[in-house]
Amino acid sequence: MSTLPTGLPASPPPAAAAATPAAGAPAKRVRGLANVLVEDVCAQIRDRALNPGDKLPTETELMRLHDVSRTVVREALSKMQAAGLVETRHGIGTFVLPPRSGGVFRLDPSELAASVDVLAVLELRISLETESAGLAAQRRTEEHLAAMRSALDDFARSMAEGGDAVAHDFRFHLQIAQATGNPYFADIMNHLGTTLIPRTRIPAIRNAPASDAYLQRVNREHEEIFLAIARQDGESARAAMRIHLTNSRERLRLAQEAARAG
Repeated sequence: MSTLPTGLPASPPPAAAAATPAAGAPAKRVRGLANVLVEDVCAQIRDRALNPGDKLPTETELMRLHDVSRTVVREALSKMQAAGLVETRHGIGTFVLPPRSGGVFRLDPSELAASVDVLAVLELRISLETESAGLAAQRRTEEHLAAMRSALDDFARSMAEGGDAVAHDFRFHLQIAQATGNPYFADIMNHLGTTLIPRTRIPAIRNAPASDAYLQRVNREHEEIFLAIARQDGESARAAMRIHLTNSRERLRLAQEAARAG
């Protein structure tokens, strides 16, 4: 959240005052248009114009159909992914998911303070790990790939046994950082440790009745990242990592809003 600088004159010039309300207009406009697009797709799902398994139009087609920018389309897709309405398979498309009962998790008001901090870490991770995935795709070795595969297999095994798979989740992301060949990426990840995994900080995620569905979605997103790195597709790896972390951020933001609303 931005704050006004201190030391401003008591009566700012009219031009400056007039400019102030418009400062956040572009972001608000993107969110407003994205919500309209989400509502339109939701209506199509309710009316059975779109059914589970159906593929949504491409980003370019959505831009043309709704006369909006790519930023708006991606914001809308992020919201729908986080809400469990659709799933993006990078390089293939975005597909409607079967309806689910309730959300993935619901925050207790007492968890709001922790969730704000976790959200800040996710914002950092989006910037850091998106580039990390791209570099890893370019520079990885077969040994790096084997280490990532091992982490993902252990994640799936732990999930099947009812575990939280936190250690394996972190290991996968750390292996990507190490595959960049730049030690500073791994240093930052090691400094943050497993606390960068949201469910280690927020019991509502860890204890949610739908935690299996949550972990399955995380696992699918991890697999998309791994496949892009394996085929040395840097742009796809960046996109898959951004989708993964943006989905986590959006799920948490929605849970925060629900908790504040009571």
